[in-house]
Amino acid sequence: MISVKIHTRGTERILAACDHELLGKEFRDGVMRLKVSEAFYKGEDISEETLAERMKNVTIMNLVGERTVSAAQRMGYVSEDAVVTIGGVKHAQAVIM
Repeated sequence: MISVKIHTRGTERILAACDHELLGKEFRDGVMRLKVSEAFYKGEDISEETLAERMKNVTIMNLVGERTVSAAQRMGYVSEDAVVTIGGVKHAQAVIM
């Protein structure tokens, strides 16, 4: 499953999504650190199909994990060169304009 939470800041709708099993974990790679905080990412657990629907209605995406990032890539929201790996975990951000 993928955990998704939508945050609203003014006119921005931010989708925070991660592979469910990564919630609450922290990953490091040199000076880079990725904290998958439950406060930011924990929301409803959904399928990739539902994730595709949620992605249509946001302006910013913060994505963590193999399933989540790969789904965004297949849907055309994230290119391979926009993906970083921190401590073996994929991470990507996207801004929809």
